Amino acid sequence: MYRILLADDEGIVIDSMKYIIKKEFKDECEVEFAKTGRSVIELAETFRPDIAVMDIQMPGINGIEAMKEIKKFSVNTVFIVMSAYDKFDYAQEAIKLGVLEYINKPMEKTKFVMVLKKAMEEIDLKRKKRSEDLLVKEKLESVEPIIENGLIYNILFQEHFEEDVNNYKTILGVEEDYGYMMCLVCGDSQEGNHMTNAVGSSVKITNHYAELRSALKEFFPCKVGSVMGNKVAVLVPNADNEMEYNDRIELIEKGRELIRYLRKKFGISFRLGIGGVKPLRQLVKSYREAVNALIASTGQVAHADDLPIGCDYEKDYPVDLEKGLLESVSRGDHSDATMYAESFVNWMKEYDGGNLMAIRLKILEFTLRAESMAYENGGMTYRFGSRDSYLPEIMTMESIEELKGWFLEKLTTACRNIGSKRQERSTDIIKTAKDYIGDNYSRDITLDDVSRVANISPYYFSKLFKEATGENFIEYLTNVRIEKAKELLEKAELSMKEICAMCGYSDPNYFSRTFKKNVGLTPTEYKEKCTG
Repeated sequence: MYRILLADDEGIVIDSMKYIIKKEFKDECEVEFAKTGRSVIELAETFRPDIAVMDIQMPGINGIEAMKEIKKFSVNTVFIVMSAYDKFDYAQEAIKLGVLEYINKPMEKTKFVMVLKKAMEEIDLKRKKRSEDLLVKEKLESVEPIIENGLIYNILFQEHFEEDVNNYKTILGVEEDYGYMMCLVCGDSQEGNHMTNAVGSSVKITNHYAELRSALKEFFPCKVGSVMGNKVAVLVPNADNEMEYNDRIELIEKGRELIRYLRKKFGISFRLGIGGVKPLRQLVKSYREAVNALIASTGQVAHADDLPIGCDYEKDYPVDLEKGLLESVSRGDHSDATMYAESFVNWMKEYDGGNLMAIRLKILEFTLRAESMAYENGGMTYRFGSRDSYLPEIMTMESIEELKGWFLEKLTTACRNIGSKRQERSTDIIKTAKDYIGDNYSRDITLDDVSRVANISPYYFSKLFKEATGENFIEYLTNVRIEKAKELLEKAELSMKEICAMCGYSDPNYFSRTFKKNVGLTPTEYKEKCTG
């Protein structure tokens, strides 16, 4: 059904158009009409036409101005202009308004019908697109909570690759590189900083999770995690790397409004902890701050920046250099770690080059932290007395350059131990996988089978295997099978069926297509070529 609005001050023209529409389209169209610009606009507000056939010259408001008004509240209406005035300025204005056609009076029946059909086709396309968009939106809304929880889980538990976070950001439309975490905790009542009946209240909010999630999104432009115990982790993207005082006050007040709303809606008590702004990949620290804020306070809303938790640094302290250094060591990245270490030593030299004791202690602190990472990553074996010489050694050093040399040497050892251990483990995993494939390519083996033998998750194995071999698992397995098939085809005594089975293919046709795709010849052609 198409709603068509006819606008013309001549009754005979309207009657003529109504007759043509009725005859050509029968009951497909619902037709209304008006004879003045004002009445057209008023009718369009209630009728909401799909198609509007407009005369330019009407009493009062002309057709061009009427179209401008109608477009304000009915953006999907398709306009057709019909006028006895073949004026360039009218036509130009109509084009600006996105008019489908400009027809001169007296109109031709065939032309009028053709333009109406064209308008109907455009409407059908718009309707189809709207329907598809709604379907996509419906599907997205059903999976969006899962994706949001995946992002938060990866950030909090640090179980992600760099591209994982980027993919989550793209899917969820997160453009900001910073954010802060909130921890929403619930219970039957609050006693000090403790919530009573955590288990019972967690069951209640789990059963009403969709309503809770919706409420959070009404108050904050956030991404919501799943219920963990009686807590919900909430991520709020932030454009800047810090929050102004007034913004923080506004945030806390909004948090109080949320708590009041949730208490009234669910009949249980809530508290909200808010962490500081951090880069997205460091939001686990913001979440810890949010939890610690709840522990350190008895208020319903607690912001980490208002409480004596966490570490404050003196104004010029190079926090970014320190973080960069420790992150580089954790990756086993010797090059980056050295760059950050030299920059930090240079800062200490410029800041207070005469305070050798402070520099000695900072270098010793970094060294011990770097080696602790190496121990945790399995790159070094811990021995109780292995570092008893460190303090005496640095105490004998009287120059910053000497201290820097000692520091870089220890740092290099820690990084290489971390890196070599990871490389060693990766090499062992890939060797195990290749050996298994080499022994079992004739069977119907899967990625899960191989990752189970290598004793790591399929997801991680898939990434590791591609990085090490340059091929994904299926490509590598196919190449192994094809190479074996080429060897067997060179032996004339084996049948094609036998070769197919020996290479792990149950379907000869699929084997033939795969072989030709990889070799450029069918198995038969290859065999003939080899055996002459």
